[in-house]
Amino acid sequence: MPTDDQRWLAAAAALAERGRPLSRPNPAVGALLVADERVVGRGWTQAGGRPHAEAMALAEAGALAKGATCYVTLEPCAHASERGPACADLLAAAGVARVVAGVTDPDTRTAGRGKARLRAAGITAQSCGDPAAAASLSGYLARAALGRPHVTLKLATSLDGCIALADGTSRWITGPVARAHAHRERARADAILVGGGTLRADAPKLDVRLPGLEDRAPRRLVLTRQAVPDGWTALPDPAAIHDLPDVQYLFVEGGAEAAAAFLRADLVDRLLLYRAPVLLGGGLPALADLGLAGLWQAHDRWALADRRHFTPDTLEIYTRTR
Repeated sequence: MPTDDQRWLAAAAALAERGRPLSRPNPAVGALLVADERVVGRGWTQAGGRPHAEAMALAEAGALAKGATCYVTLEPCAHASERGPACADLLAAAGVARVVAGVTDPDTRTAGRGKARLRAAGITAQSCGDPAAAASLSGYLARAALGRPHVTLKLATSLDGCIALADGTSRWITGPVARAHAHRERARADAILVGGGTLRADAPKLDVRLPGLEDRAPRRLVLTRQAVPDGWTALPDPAAIHDLPDVQYLFVEGGAEAAAAFLRADLVDRLLLYRAPVLLGGGLPALADLGLAGLWQAHDRWALADRRHFTPDTLEIYTRTR
């Protein structure tokens, strides 16, 4: 893939973040219209899934869309609906010269048909398998390929791997900057889950306490077979996430038993490990038993994707290697 295409697709993927998670049940898509190395239109999937990113970019570009290149994270849709026309048709009508899609749409209503319709209109169209675009659509792609949400597990620990003192005191191990980042991650999720023990011991609100994002609090789930308070949904086991409607991104936040249950079931795709520069010694461990038969089962499962510093804490982001 040409470097310029990769650069513009990365920019479109960053733009797509603005649509998450409000675009549900549709994926959060980003689109840029570029002419003579200048952005003439940009868009992302709007709340509730419409208008689509391409429609927003075309509306901004107006007549400047003619002859431009459209960089879009997901193949333009080929199916019209009561909520709007097919994006492939909109792009053709606008007279764009080229469409570069980061990912082919796995939806059988499009799945290559979007590109075919564009080519039939004389437009150069391609999908690139772009990593940045795929990452921005990880929840949508997980639902299509695995029949479940993309799962992020968050752990906030001391240097010696504890999440609380022996008496259960855990507020606060990490500092305010790391906690603010965790709230940003909450705001990007469709649903958030804790274990039954955490719910009974801490009665967590699991809201988003960031200015301007207070309305992004995700749906609250709890891993338990017991009755739960109003406003919560109980899941009997991790496999039940396959039955969650309209959930593309699930954020698992605690505690040790719930985290271990998802890891044992191999249902964690992304791990956020926040670590504070403190030693607790004898505190409560971050994870319960994972049931490993030997060290060989622990290796070659996680790849470091990013490392950040939130003074005084650090964050390491790992992705599951499959």
